[in-house]
Amino acid sequence: MADCRNQTAITEFFLLGFGDLPDLKILLFLMFLVIYMATVVGNTLIVVLVVADQHLHSPMYFFLGNLSCVETCYTSAIVPRMLASLLTGDKTISVSGCIIQLYFFGSLVATECYLLAAMSYDRYLAICKPLHYSTLMNIRFSFQLAAGSWFNGFLALTIFVLFLSQLIFCGPNEIDYFYCDPLPLIELSCSDTHLVILVDFILACVFTLPPFLLTLTSYMCIIATILRIPSTTGRQKAFSTCSSHLIVVTIFYGTLMIVYMLPKRDTLRDLNKVLPLCYTVLTPLVNPLIYSL
Repeated sequence: MADCRNQTAITEFFLLGFGDLPDLKILLFLMFLVIYMATVVGNTLIVVLVVADQHLHSPMYFFLGNLSCVETCYTSAIVPRMLASLLTGDKTISVSGCIIQLYFFGSLVATECYLLAAMSYDRYLAICKPLHYSTLMNIRFSFQLAAGSWFNGFLALTIFVLFLSQLIFCGPNEIDYFYCDPLPLIELSCSDTHLVILVDFILACVFTLPPFLLTLTSYMCIIATILRIPSTTGRQKAFSTCSSHLIVVTIFYGTLMIVYMLPKRDTLRDLNKVLPLCYTVLTPLVNPLIYSL
C-alpha cells in the first residue's frame, strides 16, 4: 500500500481488454456485436412471450421472464462499452464510470443468484410436493421471491460500493479485464483496502452463499425424488421439467467459481480474462436456446 498524501488521485482507468490482439479487433467486434444482438433479441422474445401468452402465466415462466430480463440488463452493462472500445480503440473509463458499471453488473449477477435459487425451489415443490404445489407456490409468493431477488442483489452491491467509493486511486490505472471487476479494482487502490476486502467477503457469504446452498439442496432433493420414481417414462418426464434449469445453474456457477477461485498467477492471466466471457456474454446467449429447447 502506498501513501496517498503526496500523490495525485487518478480520474480514469484503462480497461486493457483485448488490447494484446490488435489484428483481431474487427473480427472480435463483429463477433461480440452478433452475440449481443442475438442475446437481446432472444431474451426479449422470452419476456414478451411470457407476458403475452396466457398459458405461460405460471410461476415457472414468471421466474424465467425475470431471468431473461436480468441477463439482458447485465450483458448491456458490459458489452456496449466493450464494443465501443474495440471499434474506436479508446480504452479509458472514468473512475466513477467504472464503479457505476461494477455496481449494475454486480447487482444483476447477485440478483441472478437469487432468481436461480427461486427457480430451483419452484422445481423442488413441483416435483417433490406436487399435490401441494399450487398452494405453496402461488402467484403472490412467486412475485415476492422475484422482488426479493432484485432487492437483495441491489442491496448487496449498494453496501459494497459505499465502501469501495471511499478508496483513493493514485496509480497504476490499468485493469487487465474488459470490464470493471471488483478484485482488480481494489488491487489498484493506494488506500487501506483491508476493510473493503472484508466487506466483500462478508457480502459474498451473506448474499451469494445462501442462494447457492438452497439451489444445491433443492436439486439434491429433486434428483433423489426422481430416482425413486418406478417407471422410466415417469423419471424422464420429471427430469425434463428441470433439466434446462440445471444446465443453466451448472454453467453459471461453474464459470463463476472457476474465475474467482483460480489462483491469480501470470500463467493463468489469459485464462482469467477469457473465462468471464462465459457468464457475461455466452451464458445470456445460450439461456434462451436452452429453455426454448
